[in-house]
Amino acid sequence: MRILLLDHTGAKTGAQRTAPLMYHEDEETLAVMASKGGQPTHPAWFHNLLAHPETTVQIGREVRAVRARVASDEERARLWPKFVAFYPGYDFFQRHAGDRKIPIVILDRR
Repeated sequence: MRILLLDHTGAKTGAQRTAPLMYHEDEETLAVMASKGGQPTHPAWFHNLLAHPETTVQIGREVRAVRARVASDEERARLWPKFVAFYPGYDFFQRHAGDRKIPIVILDRR
């Protein structure tokens, strides 16, 4: 499992938080999935990134400045199988989430 630490600022509170997340890396692009274990709502960190997209991630000892954005439908279609390949549970999470389309978040280096 590849894990990064995602820093995010509370959309309502402004509190600084860190979330450990599995990630996929394509060349210079990092991507994370807002699965919340297949729950019917998005995770808090997802809402926080929508409000405050400029943040940092840490992978090992490296800290990167990134800007978060929701993957386009085309990007999601390309990345989804890559996420499922390293963690098949994502397919279960999508089925369990019902009508909620689990977003993939792209973390572009800035």
